[in-house]
Amino acid sequence: MVGTVQDAYLESRVLSATPLELVRILYRLAIERLREAKAHQAAGDVTARSKSLTKTSEILAELTVSLDMARGGALSARLAALYQYMQSRLLEANFRQDMALVDEVIGLLSTLLEAWQQIEVPHPAAPVAESAAFNAAYPHRVSLDLSV
Repeated sequence: MVGTVQDAYLESRVLSATPLELVRILYRLAIERLREAKAHQAAGDVTARSKSLTKTSEILAELTVSLDMARGGALSARLAALYQYMQSRLLEANFRQDMALVDEVIGLLSTLLEAWQQIEVPHPAAPVAESAAFNAAYPHRVSLDLSV
């Protein structure tokens, strides 16, 4: 039941989120899934670890396809390259069972999340207008199955 309530809450947040909020949600979910992967590794649950790493890779893939390379220019290209790098590190981490690589990706995602949190948005009652850089990098709404 708890999972169902959490899933319903997350779905509600996603459906009502701005594009900027969606990116933040995806970064948080990716970090959460990576922490779960580490816990599963420590518990010896290889299947659950792989599932958590795969879910994180799917989140990174969704972030990548959401980029607008034409409007985002260099920012979009750099983010795409960084997302690809993180996905390759997760693939290697899963193969080698090396949680130091997972820690590296957690660090990168945490830094990106912190940067996106610095973007100011108007009061919730006012219309939301994200920065031009954000709108250029992420013009499309993200659609991803976030359940575990």
